[in-house]
Amino acid sequence: MNKETNDSEKLLALNKPKGYVVTRSDELGRKTVYDLLPDWVFDDGWMPIGRLDLESKGLLLFTTNGKIGDALTRPGNCVKVYEIWVRGHVTDEHIAEAKKGVESKHGLLKALQVEKIGMGGAKTKLRVIIDEGKNRHIRRLFGALKDPKFGTPLKVLELKRISIGSFNLNIESGKWRYLTLEEEKKLIGNLD
Repeated sequence: MNKETNDSEKLLALNKPKGYVVTRSDELGRKTVYDLLPDWVFDDGWMPIGRLDLESKGLLLFTTNGKIGDALTRPGNCVKVYEIWVRGHVTDEHIAEAKKGVESKHGLLKALQVEKIGMGGAKTKLRVIIDEGKNRHIRRLFGALKDPKFGTPLKVLELKRISIGSFNLNIESGKWRYLTLEEEKKLIGNLD
């Protein structure tokens, strides 16, 4: 592989589009994130750090270093920022409830911060920050909240991860790149 000396040897980033499964192989024959990456990423054992479900898009990091993967996914160790569109009118009460937390069969689901950043018809755009990532965390969290007007659960229609720790997504959809050494140091320099 051709690499510039300023590139990290430990981390690469992908802007995952919708419709790709975050797995090395899929028994249902669906497209995986490895279809978007050079063959050597799969062959050399690069693994995704965390997950994004089939319908979600945005930043996904890969590493061959298990310690880095563990550090970036350990609850409370690293914040992740998402922009989401929710069906329904998200109220201040919803935001307070999401920050307080909602009990689920997967444990307590909560957000560190929730900020309303837009509206469009019967949809609300939010910026959500979490520091852990249980399975479908954000979708389940907002699905546990009810629309006050209709009494139906809120539904996350679109979810995009825009940052992990200090690293912000700045890559076109479906593209990948190495982190620079500076980005790597900033991202993993403060982790235990």
